[in-house]
Amino acid sequence: MIVVREIAKDDWEQMRDVRLAALAEAPSAFGSSYAREAAFTEEQWRGRISERSVTFFARVDSAGSAPAGLAGVYVEDGTANLVSMWVRPPARGLGVGKALIEAAAAWAKARGFAALFLWVTEANTSARRLYDQCGFTPTGERQPLPSDPALTEIGMSRTL
Repeated sequence: MIVVREIAKDDWEQMRDVRLAALAEAPSAFGSSYAREAAFTEEQWRGRISERSVTFFARVDSAGSAPAGLAGVYVEDGTANLVSMWVRPPARGLGVGKALIEAAAAWAKARGFAALFLWVTEANTSARRLYDQCGFTPTGERQPLPSDPALTEIGMSRTL
């Protein structure tokens, strides 16, 4: 059983730990870097938990276990963007990613957004396959990955 929950302000340390694990395990999947975010202060981590965004943890089976993954929605310029999507390697293929995406989509839809957008590294075929299975389609947009401009990201969206 997969349990997804919205994080609260007091979860900032666990959010930090999971986010840093994600950046260390999959550096080419994110627009930031481990070195940059490892230097964040408590105030910066707490600031990531705001009214303009939401982050979800997913756990497999045990409520006391470390999160198996996380995903967020960040609202900018009137657009809901799926961000920080990551699932720990041992939990991949168990439905954690789909559960996180559905929680993010439900959050965005409940706030009146008509679509959910994301950027994914073009070479990340497993993530692209997951997004395809969850109803995302390419928007035709492309951009360099901010943390490594040698890599290209493609835009995708899903109608809510």
